[in-house]
Amino acid sequence: MYYFHHPSYYHPAYHHPGYWPIRQYPAIDPTLLYDSANESKKLMKEASIVLDRLSASKQFDTELMYAAQTSDIKEVKRLIHSIGVTSDVDVHYDPDGLRLEFTSKVADMDCCRLLIALRWR
Repeated sequence: MYYFHHPSYYHPAYHHPGYWPIRQYPAIDPTLLYDSANESKKLMKEASIVLDRLSASKQFDTELMYAAQTSDIKEVKRLIHSIGVTSDVDVHYDPDGLRLEFTSKVADMDCCRLLIALRWR
């Protein structure tokens, strides 16, 4: 068997017996990941509140769909917040359904998003 050694593959550190290069990684700080996970749990609780209401009340669903159909975004947002949602929620809808995007920040930095898409037609 023949081995081809191309000059571009040469690295002096790999040609010294017993020497393995040490990689330098940044220091690990899990704070932002930890905070993002906790904020995401809050978003999931709020999303659960919305889903509980949508799955429990056809009257509420009718009001929400009517407001969306008439392009009354203020009323759609009011209805969503009327059930106890305190997070930032972007509401998008079209003739086929509803999309809710819950967002949160940690230390003035976007940290997490939770998107729920529901069909109504």
